[in-house]
Amino acid sequence: MAIHQSKEDYLERILMLQNQKGYAKSIDIANELHFSRPSVSIAMKSLKNDGYISIDEKGRIFLLDKGRKVAESVLERHEVLKKYLINIGVSPITAEEDACKIEHCISEETFNAILSKYKNEYK
Repeated sequence: MAIHQSKEDYLERILMLQNQKGYAKSIDIANELHFSRPSVSIAMKSLKNDGYISIDEKGRIFLLDKGRKVAESVLERHEVLKKYLINIGVSPITAEEDACKIEHCISEETFNAILSKYKNEYK
């Protein structure tokens, strides 16, 4: 099942926050992604209904297995692509921005070819 870019961005950010703090909150997601709180709230409801996340009584957001799998995949693509772009001479700021865009549309074949060629450098 394909997942939209915005949902991938949310799941990736939840994973990053969960790695930092043990959980994520809607306000943290809104602040980091520069989205409105109502937009984040709608997205979290959708992700919860689709089985990607759970939300406890304190409003803490946790990835479920399905969400973690997507988030880890997106984060891996992001990190590998950013390192690859920097390695070929792109500035770190531009590499970060471009990796955010490319991570959603790169084919598995192309990503695996980059990963295979540079696996020792980017893993």
